Amino acid sequence: MAVPLTLYVDAQFLSPYALSAYAALEVKGLDFEVRQVDLEQGDQRAAPFLHRSPIGKVPVLAHLDFYLSESSAIAEYLEQAFPAPDYAAIYPADTRARAQARQVQAWLRSDLQTLRRERPTEVIFDGMRPAPLSDAGHCDAARLIRVGTALLAHGQPNLFGAWSLADLDLAAMLNRLAIPGDSLPDPLRAYAQHQWNHPAIQRWIAGRA
Repeated sequence: MAVPLTLYVDAQFLSPYALSAYAALEVKGLDFEVRQVDLEQGDQRAAPFLHRSPIGKVPVLAHLDFYLSESSAIAEYLEQAFPAPDYAAIYPADTRARAQARQVQAWLRSDLQTLRRERPTEVIFDGMRPAPLSDAGHCDAARLIRVGTALLAHGQPNLFGAWSLADLDLAAMLNRLAIPGDSLPDPLRAYAQHQWNHPAIQRWIAGRA
């Protein structure tokens, strides 16, 4: 019997947070429907959507009559509602590694504001050619490189052994530099490219067509 799940995403498929929630559902092998919200037309401010998400942002997960916003909350809900071993894990099993994965995600969502503004996801998905980084943008890029280098100093293909959702989020941020051709150390560039080949990400990209 199909699980009654619906994920509301931006119609342009540009939100990295919607991508993260989408990947969580895909990796867990759950049946779900994707519904598009046209942010440019203001659908997120219309009453039907605000009923599902008072916050007025994507992504939103609908599970029967339960609605949940914020990609981090969605991922934690899915991990608990559909746990391993019946469903694939999206976070490390080890308590400390899981906490570190969520730490990485929280940092990526709360920091690097200038980099996100000067390298929006249009550079990743639409081939947008951005202007050179500002001084503040370079500072954000340097911080991202420093943290990414420290996290991946072990030389493994994933952050914490097996793949986790934190790998997708870090790769998405690194690709804001890698894809438009900004300076990025080769190991971080290779990591981002490797992660971007994940089947869930490739299905998201295919869905944009």
